[in-house]
This record gives sequence, C-alpha cells and structure tokens, in this order.
Amino acid sequence: MKQFMIGQYGGFDRKKYTRDFRADFYGIEACLFATTQDAIDLIREARQTGLAIGIHYPFYASPSSSRDALFMSPDQTVREHAFYSIQQELEVVKAMQPDYVLFHYPKPVILDDRVNWNAWRFADHSEYILESEFSFDDFVDRSEGLFQWLTEKSNQYDFIPVLEFDALTTYIYDNDFLENLLARYPKIKLCLDTGRLFLQESIDPNFDAGKVMRTFAKYAYIMHLWTFQMKDTIQHLRHPVLPELRQTDGWAPIEEYLNIIREENQYVKIMFEHNSQLVSDKQLDQCYAWVKELLTGVADNDEKNSGLSN
Repeated sequence: MKQFMIGQYGGFDRKKYTRDFRADFYGIEACLFATTQDAIDLIREARQTGLAIGIHYPFYASPSSSRDALFMSPDQTVREHAFYSIQQELEVVKAMQPDYVLFHYPKPVILDDRVNWNAWRFADHSEYILESEFSFDDFVDRSEGLFQWLTEKSNQYDFIPVLEFDALTTYIYDNDFLENLLARYPKIKLCLDTGRLFLQESIDPNFDAGKVMRTFAKYAYIMHLWTFQMKDTIQHLRHPVLPELRQTDGWAPIEEYLNIIREENQYVKIMFEHNSQLVSDKQLDQCYAWVKELLTGVADNDEKNSGLSN
C-alpha cells in the first residue's frame, strides 16, 4: 500500500524531490508556493507519475501576518475573512484535484492558562487565545459551524478536509465533544503531528501525547512525522526519525507513536515533514525502512534505493 509522502514547502524543489521521493510513495504535500510556475511543475509531475497532491493551506504564499485561517476567532469579521480566503483557495486549487486540503485546528489556538507556552512559535498574538477568554460553548459552536461548512465544501470540490492538531486545548483532550463531532461528520479527518504532540507533552504536565494519539488515530488521514531533541532547549528541530534517536536522550518516542498507528489505523498516510538535509542518503533510506518496518511489522531489506532512478 502506498502511504508515504514528502513535503514541498515554498515551491517545487526538483532537487529535493529527486532525493527524497521514492517510486512507491503516495504523493506530495504542497504549501506556500511562491510562483505559478512551481504549481505548473507540480501538476505536470503529478499527471506524469500518478502521485497524489495534498494541500497544506495556504497553497500560495501571501504577505498576511497569519498563515493559517483563523476560523475560530472571536471576531466575526476575522472569521468571515477566513472562510472567504478558504473559498478562494479551493477555487484556485481545484484544477489540481487535490486528495486533501489541510488546515490547522483550532485556530486561533486555545491555550491552557496554566501552561508556559514560550516554546511554542506564533506569528503574532492573533494566532492564539487563552481558555479563560474563550468559553467551551464558543468552542463547540465554532467547531460545529466549521465542520458543517467544510463538509459542504468537500462535497462541492471533492476533497478530504483534514484538520491538523495545533497546540491542544483541554476542550479537546479532556472532553469527548470532538470525538462525537468527528463521528457525526465522517468526511472530516485529522492530521497528527508527532513534533507538535511531543512538544506539548514536554511543556504541558497535563498533556499525554500517546493518549491523545490513541484516542484520535481512528479519525486520522495523515501523520506529519518528524522529531527533535528536548533538553534545556529545543534542539535538532525537524530531524528525520531514526532508530538510534532514543527517548532516554530527549528525543520523541517515535516507536511508541507508530505502534499506536499500526494498532489503531494502519492506513494513515505518513508525510515526512522533516529536513532531509540533516541526514545522509544512507540515513534517509534507514528512516524510510524503519518507519515501514514499524507500521507493517516486517523488516524491509530492499529499502536501499536512493532516489527516483530506482
């Protein structure tokens, strides 16, 4: 089964594509493309090879201070602009026939007042709001409206709406509301980001990344897979996952995460959201082989090809 993907952020990077992509991969996730020519190159490659295209909103870069659609904002004008912007994006990318379109959720991020969030990166204050300033009832109302709207757009444009967990509020992990909502709106799927989940567990004593992953894996369409080392500070950001990067040395427990995926939803797409330049060609092959082994339970001794030529 084809389930591995690579990312192309900022444009279609032919060199990265040649080095990172494999003939048995599923597709490419694209985001923040700078030029129309990059989009043309991506579409041409997809049509020639049959690879799938996933869109990480926004597809095209813009000068906006906030990259993400702030569809949960307390400000009605901001919310309306977010939905308008998404509608415009869907019109732009429909010619690509994307497999899915991904949005960060919730946005603005709703932050637990008890936690020190200094390690979390935000473009500006508009991207987050404290739980004490945003009620659970508002969260329920905005989420319901979002799920209904995205379901309608999914039917209209024929794509899978995917919501990537950003920093998670207690409204999600201490409540079954979202599980019930996902059951009622089955077209909406999730993205589980290993780096984000590990970071929140590292700074939030109330958060259990493994528990969250096990709860929501059944609703996931894709996993963003990468790691980093947490010591006194965050180190080796967006590092490819490798078996020698041990949890005891401060790295994310990737094996635990992927075992959960194998047990709960083995069909999840795996998008390697890492910086492959941090490792050698041999290590990149080892990364792919190890992940495949963890997901299938079978060692892949043939994963020695490096690049599209194989």
